Amino acid sequence: MFEKPHQPLLPQAHFILRVLRNFLFALVIIGISLFMGMWGYRHFEHLDWIDAYVNAAMLLSGMGPLHNPVTYGGKIFAGTYALFSGILFLFIMGVIFSPIVHRLFHIFLLKKGE
Repeated sequence: MFEKPHQPLLPQAHFILRVLRNFLFALVIIGISLFMGMWGYRHFEHLDWIDAYVNAAMLLSGMGPLHNPVTYGGKIFAGTYALFSGILFLFIMGVIFSPIVHRLFHIFLLKKGE
C-alpha cells in the first residue's frame, strides 16, 4: 500500500487522494459503528431513534452516555459498546494518520540517504 524506502516520494496529488481515501474509510467505519450503537440502545433499552443516536454518539466519542441503562441487556450492551468505542478510536486514529506519518518517515529517510 505504501511506497518502499528506496522508491521516490509519492506526488502530492496522489498523497492527498491516499489521505482522503483513508479518511473516507474511517467515516464509513464510524457510521457503521454509530448505527450498531443506535440499534443496541433501541433494542436493549427501547429508546427512540433520536435518543439512541445521541447515546451511541456520546459513547462513541468518549463522552459517556446520557441515558443510564436500566435493563441487564442494556447494561451489558453499553459496557461492551464503550469498550468497543475506545478500541475503535485508536484504530481510526491509526487509519487517518498512517499516511501522514509514513510520508514524514519517507521524507526523513530520503534526506538521510542523500
